[in-house]
Amino acid sequence: MDLGIRGKTALVTASSGGMGRNIAHALASEGANVVLFARSQDKLTTVASEIIQQHGVRALAKAGDMRVSSDVTTLVESIKAEFGGLDIVVLNTARPPNPIRATTEEVDMARWDEAYQNQLAGVLQVMSQAMPLITARGWGRVIAITSASVKAPMAHHSLSTVFRAGVTAYMKHLANEVGLSGVTVNCVAPALIETPHRAGSAAYTAAQAEARKRLTPLGRMGTQGELAGVVTFLASEQAGFITGATIPVEGGMLGSLF
Repeated sequence: MDLGIRGKTALVTASSGGMGRNIAHALASEGANVVLFARSQDKLTTVASEIIQQHGVRALAKAGDMRVSSDVTTLVESIKAEFGGLDIVVLNTARPPNPIRATTEEVDMARWDEAYQNQLAGVLQVMSQAMPLITARGWGRVIAITSASVKAPMAHHSLSTVFRAGVTAYMKHLANEVGLSGVTVNCVAPALIETPHRAGSAAYTAAQAEARKRLTPLGRMGTQGELAGVVTFLASEQAGFITGATIPVEGGMLGSLF
């Protein structure tokens, strides 16, 4: 299926590795040019080289911090200079502070501030400056990566849930306000997705990993490719009548009707 995004320009934040990198590759495989934004220039340059070689599209690696206004301004100016505008934004963010704790144990305000800055403030910073580039083209896709915990809060995940729920609310407001500009705005809410830092039981013992698989009726963890595929579909022409939605990618773990 042709997703209709060949030649479009896509910005993917936190894309120097992991989920962001995989999403950037998925978009590039459909012919989209990609702008990679994260804090490590060396890692971004490596990912950009991979994308150019494997997919034959243009890739711009731009180092900076989502939370810093001047870094985002430089990013936006670089996009205008290199591509003339922007069509797709995927808002991937850093993980909340570790170790995860019960809500009643989250008494360190520095951890709450770090979570706010990483999960919500960076999204606000990027969208406040990037949105005019998207609406100017009369067509656009904005997709935020949140968490299944915004639909059903999970134990020990309050730092993530509170601010990703804030992202969900912000994205719903955007969807309501920019729809007439031809722009859709959605969230993807994953859980139980295999990630590189968990490989080889880096974060979970073998028993814990098996227990996590039993949380879904599918009896396995989700793959990075499956998550990236949902994001890429939401960026497509075919997803043009989906907006203001949160799409869970959690293998049926939530078990709810809505």
